[in-house]
Amino acid sequence: SGGSVTVMHDPKEAVKGVDVIYTDTWASMGQEAEKEIVFIDKNEELVKQLNDAGEFEVRFFGGVRDAYKVNNFMAYTWESEGIKEVFANESELIFVSVGGQNLKDVGAELAKVLKEEKHYYIVTAENASKPSVTLKEAIGKENISVSESTVFCTTIEDEGIHINSENYPYLQCNAELLDGYVPDAKTIKVISNFSDFLTRKLYTYNAASCVIAYLGWKKGYTNYADAANDEEILELLDKNYEVTNRVLCKEFGYDPEDQKEFAKLSKNKFCDRTIVDTVARNARDPQRKLAAEERIMGPIKLMYKYGEDASVLEKTAAAAIAYDNDGEDAWRKIKAEKTAEEILTDICGLVKGSEIYENILKYMEK
Repeated sequence: SGGSVTVMHDPKEAVKGVDVIYTDTWASMGQEAEKEIVFIDKNEELVKQLNDAGEFEVRFFGGVRDAYKVNNFMAYTWESEGIKEVFANESELIFVSVGGQNLKDVGAELAKVLKEEKHYYIVTAENASKPSVTLKEAIGKENISVSESTVFCTTIEDEGIHINSENYPYLQCNAELLDGYVPDAKTIKVISNFSDFLTRKLYTYNAASCVIAYLGWKKGYTNYADAANDEEILELLDKNYEVTNRVLCKEFGYDPEDQKEFAKLSKNKFCDRTIVDTVARNARDPQRKLAAEERIMGPIKLMYKYGEDASVLEKTAAAAIAYDNDGEDAWRKIKAEKTAEEILTDICGLVKGSEIYENILKYMEK
């Protein structure tokens, strides 16, 4: 679950130029690149809806541009007849956007259909730590190059199969991991030094999103923009941005003004009330966001490395551990089996009795 596969065939070259994308929003890339599209999803009802409708719309928050119609596609499940033919000789580029927790399952499915005699190029589009490594290990084949991309675009479901999206023009991906391959789509941008860029994005954008989501939940918000514009949360958010900016510049040598602008863009996005989003969607799967090198613990450790105040993210971690909502079955199971102390050691990777460990527990008590 958590996404779909999109395969894009070049109608001018039936043998080569097929792109495969696991995603919802990136289908428009295939459309704009004049590719035929194939979706693959484990949700049989969604597959049926796509095939019956024959088209759907990507609509944009705030009406900043006209709705974009996606058509000329087919949809399959992994069990559909002919699924192996989708990944035949013409299959070339695969995008995976299914949620980090689903990568191992998707890798197992891909391992069944990828041909041994062909080399495949894969790009993950996940807000997760080293998703390319996780997927490559799950597939377990040598004839693949697995890259990573950043996810800056907010996209949520609208009515039926239509979706609402932020108008973001590019998908930036790691050039080195593509082993010299350059995708034939103008909306895909390959960039160098990408691993540092992905960490920068995770620690700036995604960490700030957690501050808003978990502290917003604690204050009773359900609308994400409302939480982002709360005066108390805004004050904490600004404090966290200031510390994050300093430590990222020290660690990676970013220009302070450039990093400040990078952070400002993320704040502007989160506070934009035309982007309709929920606290629950941004707070889901706290067990993943609390992992040792993820968007909360990773920047906390970096802040400690440079002697900075990590209190905002420590408060955020405490709220994330306390978080509860309908649909969080996996998280509820973890909390039923583990104490908060065990979550801090087993999931967050903290040493019992360490300063970070004790601070988060104190915030939980408060």
